[in-house]
Amino acid sequence: MLATLRAGTEVPVEGIAETLSALSTPSRLRILLHLADGPSSVGDLAAAVGMEQSAVSHQLRVLRQLGFVVGTRQGKQISYRLFDRHVARLLTEAINHVQHLRLGVSDEPEAVR
Repeated sequence: MLATLRAGTEVPVEGIAETLSALSTPSRLRILLHLADGPSSVGDLAAAVGMEQSAVSHQLRVLRQLGFVVGTRQGKQISYRLFDRHVARLLTEAINHVQHLRLGVSDEPEAVR
């Protein structure tokens, strides 16, 4: 798959770097992992991840700007959810990668296409 993308197409490395950089903050990861289970308000997220509401709001603003989450107004509250399945897949692959590293397991090069 990566070889196909590289052939004839410029890989958007700056965008990829920005995306991966956003995932390098533990508080953002906690928020995203919680949202992977379903939509949530700022207050519910703050309680679930053990952060102040203002800090959660700040992280959600960053995640929204980078296309990780989307907010939907419901009365006076905004309910946040993951933008799409790509975000959930990024999280799943990151978790799998870390688990493989811990176990010393590696995919065979032929398996990655």
